[in-house]
Amino acid sequence: MLASVMNAGTNQVPEAAARAGTAVFQPGKLAVDVLAADHSNALPTPPIPVLIAAPKDAGTYPVVMLLHGFFLQNHFYEQLLKHVASFGFIMVAPQFHTSLVSNGDTGDIDAAAEVTDWLAEGLPSVLPKGIDADLSKLALAGHSRGGHTAFALALGHAAKKTSSLTFSALIGIDPVAGTARSAQLPPAILTYEPASFDFPTTMPVLVVGTGLGEEKRNALFPACAPKDVNHREFYRECKPPCYYVVARDYGHLDMLDDDAPELVTCLCKEGTECKDVMRRTVAGVMVSFLKAALGEEDGDLKVVLKSPGLAPTTLDPVEQRVA
Repeated sequence: MLASVMNAGTNQVPEAAARAGTAVFQPGKLAVDVLAADHSNALPTPPIPVLIAAPKDAGTYPVVMLLHGFFLQNHFYEQLLKHVASFGFIMVAPQFHTSLVSNGDTGDIDAAAEVTDWLAEGLPSVLPKGIDADLSKLALAGHSRGGHTAFALALGHAAKKTSSLTFSALIGIDPVAGTARSAQLPPAILTYEPASFDFPTTMPVLVVGTGLGEEKRNALFPACAPKDVNHREFYRECKPPCYYVVARDYGHLDMLDDDAPELVTCLCKEGTECKDVMRRTVAGVMVSFLKAALGEEDGDLKVVLKSPGLAPTTLDPVEQRVA
């Protein structure tokens, strides 16, 4: 289904389709519950705490696991999780115990793999009655360093490879793989060769970047997403089918909730209203991609790719490579 996006031509999207496509940038029609699962309320117990956003309406829904950024909290993404879930997805966000002095990503990769194992038996045990997870349609997403974690997990870098589940789609939200080309976060996954990511199975990949993420803010805070280890290189190393959009005027952390600590949110772009725009932009692009990748409904993705000016903020560049 995703291949038809590339073959659809370059004509402007019809008005009716454009209206439907832009709906992804507003919350969907489904009401959403947010649940927390940890050792106190879940059997089997998840290996680390997880936050779950799921539709309230009875039904069977695809699952998306979102991995948070370095030294962030999963609940900083609650509005983003709820927006995507409102279109018919079960969102699972683990909480890593990343240390500030950590010099590698292997701990988070292994923890994410353990959560993936837990999904098969543990997720059904905590979902409300009538809400079922379709784990044959499982996507993996990650923001910032969590993007590196997600790609590394998808590439098979977890210590234990026991899960019977496979990922059907992958999303990197302003992914970061270190502080510089010569200082990649272990395990080093960037090769600086085009189309070099060798995933075990072919799956569509979406990379969402920010235009301001690689700017150094001041002497105390370096660039959040440094050049050569950010979204540009991640997309370059993806194999088709892959998609790439950049929110030109926004920063690395602008999709977090309004009540995330000021120390976190002030590093890039400030302001409650602009963060709402960025959240809706990122969530809308994610929804359009996930509907195509997991639901075989590619109409919204066509709109985003053909008419990016319909998004809440400027998307530039917008690219795709489809075999």
